[in-house]
Amino acid sequence: MMSGAHCHGQTYKCALVHTTHFRSTIHAAMPAAATDTANAAVADPALAFSRLRPRLFSIAYRMLGVRADAEDVVQDAWLRWDGSARDALQSPEAWLVTIVTRLSIDRLRAAKAERESYAGWWLPEPLVEVDERTPETQAEMAGELGVAFLWVLERLSPDERAAFLLRQVFDYDYREVAELLGKSEATCRQMVHRAQERVQQDRKRFGVDQEAHRSLLAKFLDAARSGQAAAIQALLAANVELVSDGGGKVPSFPRIIHGTGAVTRLFCRTLDKHPGQVAYRMAMLNGEPGMLRYIGGKLESALAFLVVDGSIAGIYVVRNPDKLGGVPPSI
Repeated sequence: MMSGAHCHGQTYKCALVHTTHFRSTIHAAMPAAATDTANAAVADPALAFSRLRPRLFSIAYRMLGVRADAEDVVQDAWLRWDGSARDALQSPEAWLVTIVTRLSIDRLRAAKAERESYAGWWLPEPLVEVDERTPETQAEMAGELGVAFLWVLERLSPDERAAFLLRQVFDYDYREVAELLGKSEATCRQMVHRAQERVQQDRKRFGVDQEAHRSLLAKFLDAARSGQAAAIQALLAANVELVSDGGGKVPSFPRIIHGTGAVTRLFCRTLDKHPGQVAYRMAMLNGEPGMLRYIGGKLESALAFLVVDGSIAGIYVVRNPDKLGGVPPSI
């Protein structure tokens, strides 16, 4: 087997070597499905790819946090898939997941350098749903995907992030993770362990019941609309934080805002600065209830929330217009 170092820069060739010998299905409990997928890959490669596309996108997006980058990775994987010799493949899913994971790692390495010089705080581009959810977006949203969770993952290296996501979110076992990343099982266990230590303190807070999340957010929306400071403050955790991402394109806060008083004042000042012009709209952000804020009828930001023990512990405000392209621009 090729080492991870030898595979770097040869993603396509290494994936073919690894996955040709990979077991016939990623999930042993579904051998018939794996056989059907392998047969379909030969008979109709476009159909086989389309069936796997939601999973491929969900991996790439969780790795990169930017929809366009994730779509580019999936498109690149399709081009390699379309030009590959598939007769020898036992598991198309393993082959494609390997390609997407390694392409995402390479792209994230380049993005890390860019994000270090990013103006202000970098938040992931939210996947916003205002209307009915499609089957594809249901698949894309499956598992942990919240803006707060992805922001925490930014503290991991690209390899650690891939190993952590494959093991903890997509439920691959360590042997599979090792095959997909071209590393030893021992190395992958170490990477996942390090990643867990870095994110565990925050990760345990995720996964709030969605109805409770929605109910709390509805109260916050009403309070924010009316500028009731006491009502806003009552819904915030004592250690609440607010992170704003303007990307240097629009004004944002150069530091993280902490505390109920400071966060409450920000929402009240927005109303005072734009009397009669501020409107909020409920929406789903990365599969979780969130809000869109409009000022003067035009989209100003998308707001994601972290809820802990019945209170709002984090507010993540995406204002960079480059990350709001898929959101209705007017209310």
